[in-house]
Amino acid sequence: MQLTPRPTARPRAAARRLRGALLATASLGLVAAVLPPPPALGIGDPLFPTLGNPGYDVLAYDLSFRYTANDKPLEATTVIRARATEALERINLDFTHGTVRSAEIDGLPAGVATAGEDLVLTPAHPVAAQSVLKITVRHTSDPRGAADGGWVTTEDGLAMANQADAGHTVFPCNDHPSDKAMFTIRVTAPAGVTVVANGIPQGVRRRAAGSPVTWTYTSLHPMATELAQVSIGRSTVLHREGPHGLPVRDVVNEADKAVLERWLRKTPAQLAWMEERVGRYPFENYGVLIARAKTGFELETQTLSLFERSLFTSPAYPEWYVEAVMVHELAHQWFGDSVTPRTWSDLWLNEGHATWYEALYADGLGKYSLERRMREAYERSDQWRAAGGPPAAPKPAAPGQKIGLFRPVVYDGSALVLYALRQEIGTAAFERVERRWVAEHRDATAGTADFTALASAEAGRDLTGFFQAWLYGAKTPAMPGHPGWKAAKSV
Repeated sequence: MQLTPRPTARPRAAARRLRGALLATASLGLVAAVLPPPPALGIGDPLFPTLGNPGYDVLAYDLSFRYTANDKPLEATTVIRARATEALERINLDFTHGTVRSAEIDGLPAGVATAGEDLVLTPAHPVAAQSVLKITVRHTSDPRGAADGGWVTTEDGLAMANQADAGHTVFPCNDHPSDKAMFTIRVTAPAGVTVVANGIPQGVRRRAAGSPVTWTYTSLHPMATELAQVSIGRSTVLHREGPHGLPVRDVVNEADKAVLERWLRKTPAQLAWMEERVGRYPFENYGVLIARAKTGFELETQTLSLFERSLFTSPAYPEWYVEAVMVHELAHQWFGDSVTPRTWSDLWLNEGHATWYEALYADGLGKYSLERRMREAYERSDQWRAAGGPPAAPKPAAPGQKIGLFRPVVYDGSALVLYALRQEIGTAAFERVERRWVAEHRDATAGTADFTALASAEAGRDLTGFFQAWLYGAKTPAMPGHPGWKAAKSV
């Protein structure tokens, strides 16, 4: 993401004690009476403690939406294929901002309840550990009043912006980046409306001329829920070719094709620029979605980055800045999308790297040198840490302001850590770290400890102390190679 100018433990022991009673009373139809009210669960993320759910691993999502207008709820069906990692009497999903019509588990009706922002399903029979189950939820998905992410209303339709934890306002899910899964997305929309989603198209189907059209897309790589994208609108899709024949598709409003083309044609060269530095692009295709919407940010949705139209049309933004922001979201395809953070406190690995390559690209354009930007960041770093916490231990966002997590300390403050690392271990070792990081953790999740271990291996010495100071210290350490750099005093 680029901005524009609970720990609750599952009562496993109690659940095990209940199992005998459940089995004994199931034949009498007393299961609902035995179970206590469902609790909201979470995996204990330091920043979003009620986000995600224990007990299962999602393997795949199959999402179906029926769209009529951007101010009306969409009828939807979410099918989840998951593996139980423990025996379960209940299954918690993250879901809010919609109405559940019905639910099934393995084809049998499931009990439906809510707890906080959890949708709690009770299967007809307890789920055995290691079993693979099919969860089907029929529900609405409401774009109205979604002030903090999820569906974004555009002039001509809808788009998605699910970061940081708004995926579950769109569809039931395990809404934490640590649980990546495969996605199939189907959208039925009126004739004349174009639908584009993550991944590759699987076909367009209509029953008769003029009737609604169903568009289907499938991802070829696992994806976090926060990175899902669906564009619905009066759009045109522009196709071009990137490095080694990579398909590049861009989605813009039909009326914007001519005015935006000078920006869109830059993407293939930007892809080549990134590949020279970190290796092959990790997904099946890439492109940008330029929406007629006001979000206040750009977003690295997987294979189809979301941008506000005003970034490209406002005279307030110089050309070099717009290009650098495009590279920021492109860099996220490696850092954040392919290699996904294990916890939200690892966000610095996403935003720090995207900002690093944004700054490196601007440096190459001769408009804003990397050293100048890092020196200016160093001067502000103590103030950023005081306001938002250190890079790898950011303070939680204020209630109702989830994107408030995206503060300067996770952008330039985290890119500064990477600059310090390059100063500490040398350019050659640093570049090896970057390439190994995205290659060894491709399509997976990884965290700060993993990065520390990899950097230490390439440096040939233990860098734990270095990272401890730079990532967790209240004050910014001295910059290697720049003894004259000074941090401004915190206010």
